[in-house]
Amino acid sequence: MGTVTEPRSRRRMSGAERREQLISISRTLFAEKGFDGTSIEEIAATAQVSKPVVYEHFGGKEGVYAVVVDREMQKLLGMITEALSASHALIKLERAALALLHYIEESSEGFRILVRDSHAASGTGTFASLISEIASQVEDVLADEFAGRGYDPKLAPMYAQMLVGMVALTGQWWLDVRKPGREEVAAHLVNLAWNGLTGLNPTPSITVTGSRGQGQPPKPRTSGEKELREFEKAREKEFKEAEKQRQRELKEAEKARVRELKERERLLKEAEKERERLLKEAEKAREREEKIRQREARLAERAARLEQVDHPE
Repeated sequence: MGTVTEPRSRRRMSGAERREQLISISRTLFAEKGFDGTSIEEIAATAQVSKPVVYEHFGGKEGVYAVVVDREMQKLLGMITEALSASHALIKLERAALALLHYIEESSEGFRILVRDSHAASGTGTFASLISEIASQVEDVLADEFAGRGYDPKLAPMYAQMLVGMVALTGQWWLDVRKPGREEVAAHLVNLAWNGLTGLNPTPSITVTGSRGQGQPPKPRTSGEKELREFEKAREKEFKEAEKQRQRELKEAEKARVRELKERERLLKEAEKERERLLKEAEKAREREEKIRQREARLAERAARLEQVDHPE
């Protein structure tokens, strides 16, 4: 008897392939059940391997969890870092907000892992570490903006935490609701953050009422915003051009839709005509068959009478 060869679909995975398979399976399980809710047995069973295989690659559940978290952190931080490479602070903010929402949209499982657990396997705490990493980059951006506007650059770290926290928590909320859309959420985030920054008071204080009287009025913001106004004018012009282009595209889409409807109506009319023609032909054929049947009946009746004449009883 010949030797039965193993099907190609069941070929043995290489070490690298097995490792990537285990990471992918673990990522899904951690996102769904969290670190504590996921077991090595479940990871191994889903991958259709024994538990020692998982231990061989990662040393345990903590090991695979750390790899999953590190990959997600690096992916998101890379997207944020790229967004912050823009030239103007407003564009940095817009791109950073869009980058976070884009990551959430494409890597929902990964972001769910980052915000879900603060396990010892993730170091200092996944979400806190993530915000700290991003804030350290935003801090440099804000420090430059503060210096250029006459604010105290030493306050940049605090404002960076505030800004990143606002964006990150909004992303955490949007992870489940997904409404409104990504661009609209980013626009509202930037609207709140940027319009607050453009009117920022360099020495804010809480307004005190009651026995201590009214608090000190806020100091007027510094001038020298010519560059920003020019930028905003240019940006507004770009928005208008984009809106014109969008309107043109909408008109073209509407024309195409009208053409499509007319073509559909024409095809429906032709189909209706064809149906009516076939019905008429079928009716004519039925009438012809009925005439033939009647003729055959008359012939049969005549033949019966002749038979009676020829053979009377």
